[in-house]
Amino acid sequence: MIVLRVLALAIAACIAAMGAAQAQDTTTLKKEMPGQWELSTTERSKTCVVTMKADAAAQGFKLELEPACKTALPFTKDIVAWSIKGLDIVRLQDATGESVIDFTEVEAGIFEGLRQGEGVYILQDLAAARSMAKSMDQMIGDWAMVRGNGQPVCGLTLTNTEAGPDNFQVFLKPKCDAAIAQFNPTQWRLERGQIILMSQSGEVWQFEADDNAQWRRVPDTADPLIMLRQ
Repeated sequence: MIVLRVLALAIAACIAAMGAAQAQDTTTLKKEMPGQWELSTTERSKTCVVTMKADAAAQGFKLELEPACKTALPFTKDIVAWSIKGLDIVRLQDATGESVIDFTEVEAGIFEGLRQGEGVYILQDLAAARSMAKSMDQMIGDWAMVRGNGQPVCGLTLTNTEAGPDNFQVFLKPKCDAAIAQFNPTQWRLERGQIILMSQSGEVWQFEADDNAQWRRVPDTADPLIMLRQ
């Protein structure tokens, strides 16, 4: 009996701790969300500014959508409020409280939501989103690919010419290394701080900025491939 009583007390303590953690996380989100956010496709080809407020609304809190939202992202016409559901879900909801799109935090200040049949959407702080857009503009132009020893192996040009949803055209210059020529990327995008190169066959190469303002292919290897701005 004593063992059962101890076990029951332990279970009750765990449940109480989980409830406290949930309340803490929910409270934190309610405090952090009011402000201006950008709702967009994954690479910001279509964007919408959402102003979340701390004022109570029916079944949630008030928000405002900029007038261009309904044209850029038609599903936003149904959004009238926001709320926190469960432990960590930020819900943009309709007049009945039903979800139009639910977001979960995937990185600090960056939330992801999925609409079936449409794809993934991003919700992030407006200032941070605009800073990222500026960064993307800085990516456009000529680049060189080099090995870790500095040996040039290819030249390429990143453009701002759209090549499908959220992707842009990239062109290789003549006389590239055989492996890169075989990869033959045709599209690129900037995603969560990485340069993503994609081939027509669906192969993907990812590059991350390092401490030397270079972009190294990841995962790293003994013979790294590096992109340098020209």
